Amino acid sequence: MASKPKILIYGYGNPGRQDDGLGAAFIAEVDKWVTEQKVENIALDTNYQLNIEDAHLISAYDKVIFVDATIEPIDSYSFTKVIPSDAKVEFTMHAVSPAFVVDLCQKLFSNTPEAWLLHLKGYQWEFEERLSDQAKENLSTALNFFYKIIFRELDWQEIIN
Repeated sequence: MASKPKILIYGYGNPGRQDDGLGAAFIAEVDKWVTEQKVENIALDTNYQLNIEDAHLISAYDKVIFVDATIEPIDSYSFTKVIPSDAKVEFTMHAVSPAFVVDLCQKLFSNTPEAWLLHLKGYQWEFEERLSDQAKENLSTALNFFYKIIFRELDWQEIIN
């Protein structure tokens, strides 16, 4: 019997900036589910932003799903494959992209976990610790999508093509 892949779900963003906290809110909801279902192959983590140190963190996993809020013109969410060759160094190293983290993981640890980015559409970004009603709806929609992936109702590869 094949062992289950080790999966990391990593949400990031600032919960004190309204919808920027969608990544952390996603992790909080998945944490409840992981605990209830006693899922052992899924680990969860959150932070305000991605850092170069996260390359070490993801090196221990087979699959990684990064979860973040976006202001981009998408519907409620988007799910895209992270390609290490798309890595860009930002103006500062204070924050880095998922592609940069995966690329660094490959270079430093000779491991390239399969990685995806789940972007959740956000609308409000003021200094307040609450999600907008629209963001809550998008969170719910994205969670339903995520559970379908985990339960294999959807094939990850088919989704991203």
